[in-house]
Amino acid sequence: MIELRNVYKRYPIHHGRSEREILRGVNLKVEAGEKWGILGRNGAGKSTLIRIISGSDHPHSGEVIKNMSVSWPLAFGGTFQGSLTGKDNVRLVSRVYNVDYRKTLALVEDFAELGEYLDEPVKSYSSGMASRLAFAISMSIEFDCFLIDEGMSVGDHRFHQKCNTELFEKRGDRAMIIVAHQTDLIRNHCDRAAVLEGGRLKICDTVDDAIRIYENL
Repeated sequence: MIELRNVYKRYPIHHGRSEREILRGVNLKVEAGEKWGILGRNGAGKSTLIRIISGSDHPHSGEVIKNMSVSWPLAFGGTFQGSLTGKDNVRLVSRVYNVDYRKTLALVEDFAELGEYLDEPVKSYSSGMASRLAFAISMSIEFDCFLIDEGMSVGDHRFHQKCNTELFEKRGDRAMIIVAHQTDLIRNHCDRAAVLEGGRLKICDTVDDAIRIYENL
């Protein structure tokens, strides 16, 4: 289970002279195997919410309780050490998550299709290459819940389809939290949904209800 209890998050604006409240008392409970879609317009705070759930950002107040393993936001490379090579980053993540490095590296080499670039520092990667590496590493670790940001970019159409198969078909029994401003992804892959608007998260009875509320904002 993942549970957010009365989560608030603010960011400074106007060169720090004031603050904008992005999340206002957000509550959410995700059970094992549930597929949650969070709909919201650009700037609604969806990516902030997903970062807080992952642990890469922290709320100003409220609680985030996690009783299952949670991925980083897919295709998000912010946890990489830029001066290390792709392979060294695989080694580092393998140690953190206590998984076999050689097995993980073999999976990453096959999936990411980065070739000799795995021996180069990650800071020399394009954003697409870093996304491929992050996605490939996340697929090599058996998380209980995957966090998915609609804005993720993982290469061309063929590679994108490869990622969809690996995530939504082969790991269809896992919990997922998908944040999006377009409805197709939510309709196709989610069984629960909510709408994020004005910092508030409205839990809806059905996915169709959430889409209808969102489209009428």
